[in-house]
Amino acid sequence: MQNSESSGPWRPWRRLRRWYFKTPERALEAAYEAALAIQELEQEYFQGQMMTPDGGYTALEWGQLKSERDRNLDIIQRRLREFRASRSTLNWITRSSFGPIPLQATDASKSRYSPDETYQFSENLKKLKVIDEIAAKYLTRRPAVEARSPQPLASERSPNPSQSDRNRPLGGSSPVPGLNRGATNPSRNWRDDFKSSGKSREETASDVESISGQASLLPRSILRTLNRIKEELDPNAEEDVVEKFRYYKSKTVVSLKFILLLILVPLLTHQVSKNFVIRPIYDEFLSDTVDIFINPDFEEEAYQELRHYEERLRFRMAIGSAPPLSDEEFEEAVNEEAQDIARKFQAMSNNALQNVAADLCSLGAFILVLMNSKREIAIVKSFIDDLIYGLSDSAKAFIIILFTDIFVGYHSPHGWEIILEGVSHHFGLPESRDFNFMFIATFPVILDTVMKYWIFRYLNRISPSAVATYRNMNE
Repeated sequence: MQNSESSGPWRPWRRLRRWYFKTPERALEAAYEAALAIQELEQEYFQGQMMTPDGGYTALEWGQLKSERDRNLDIIQRRLREFRASRSTLNWITRSSFGPIPLQATDASKSRYSPDETYQFSENLKKLKVIDEIAAKYLTRRPAVEARSPQPLASERSPNPSQSDRNRPLGGSSPVPGLNRGATNPSRNWRDDFKSSGKSREETASDVESISGQASLLPRSILRTLNRIKEELDPNAEEDVVEKFRYYKSKTVVSLKFILLLILVPLLTHQVSKNFVIRPIYDEFLSDTVDIFINPDFEEEAYQELRHYEERLRFRMAIGSAPPLSDEEFEEAVNEEAQDIARKFQAMSNNALQNVAADLCSLGAFILVLMNSKREIAIVKSFIDDLIYGLSDSAKAFIIILFTDIFVGYHSPHGWEIILEGVSHHFGLPESRDFNFMFIATFPVILDTVMKYWIFRYLNRISPSAVATYRNMNE
């Protein structure tokens, strides 16, 4: 009876049925071959590294390689969508007709997608891991790769912001959420990735439209309301909220750590280099060759201190608070004070010269941290943008007014004088009142002009209400 069915009128139906049940296998195999093609390009032209424009190729050569890479990435996306859709249909059919399918490996000779046989999952899981390892490097951050520099992560809206884990061995924590949670549909994460990337493109387009002032058929508030309702009806809305929370939490932690690193590294470098490297070398070879007063201001300050000591000592002797001294004793006391003042200003001169070398070391450490932290810089920029533009209009206006009044207000010259005086003492430079007056007359004006230009050029388009609030508060 079975042979008659297989050779009779049921034969085309069985062939069609067998072809349909192998659809996931064909789609996954095509995506797997495309991923291997990208891997071969990486091995042959980029020494196994990620394909970027910085590989030393000309624009024409990079265009060819990029087109080949994008073609394979499009194949991966199409085939994974096909794999996911057919898998979902087959899972529903097999659950409704044949019950749950065990997920243990079976003999390779059996059909892996036949509903009357055991489902073999291990081989497909390996292929999905390979596909995820190759394609996740480009599908999640393709704009950043083609722009030659990391872009702010706020514009990516990636549900998994830890991009440093993309090269992690797949035996550990995989970037595929469905694999780590033991989901029955391991390709489910690609739906989330494509969905989030689509959201990113829509949000970016909406932002550009709002900034350029282009008009739409419907008010943008209605479109945002419809999009919000659509997102709330999404069955994966809760997971998106959790992933978004984890994304912003990770961005905040990374930003705060990097800002703290930018503060601590120069300070620690300054102290360590000055106390353990520069000072011993200076005391050994240069301490005897440096004058007591490295600039006329130090010498004038020493004269003023010694003169003040003589006048104070004479006054105390006159009122009887100090025992009367003979001329020889008075001269001896003045000489001792002069030696103490000389030692004090000698130490100040030595410290100023040591500060120059130590500050150069701190500047080198700061630049080195910046050069090796391009990703962190992009994260901090995105964090600061979210922090500033997330404030209310009154808070933005308050911060702008506070900043401008401190640095460019009518009373700011006194603060700039203190800053310039501290800098000159730190480096042992002679204080020039002409330079101070010229600096105070030009730099705050330039700073005020830049601030007004920023308000007019950017803030006025992004947040007009904040500009109106700023003007009302400033008046």
